[in-house]
Amino acid sequence: MTDHDNALELRRKKLQFRGAHRGTKENDILVGRFMDAHLATLTERQLDDFEALIVDVPEADFFKWATGKEKAPTAYDTDVLAMINELSNAR
Repeated sequence: MTDHDNALELRRKKLQFRGAHRGTKENDILVGRFMDAHLATLTERQLDDFEALIVDVPEADFFKWATGKEKAPTAYDTDVLAMINELSNAR
């Protein structure tokens, strides 16, 4: 494994911890489903997008966007959010 691969793996582990401890049970479930399905294969850009969603976005906004109840602002309306939305039960 290269240093780059090791750095990506470490980043994924950190994001997995942060994603599993969002705050609300509903968001923990949504993010948990997403991480189980996609975290291991996300590109660096997608990791950036995922990190922005779980670090920068308030819980209530994240839930509305992730379940499709509201459209996310352009900066957060990424393929990562679309993947999370696909896994939500709100559809």
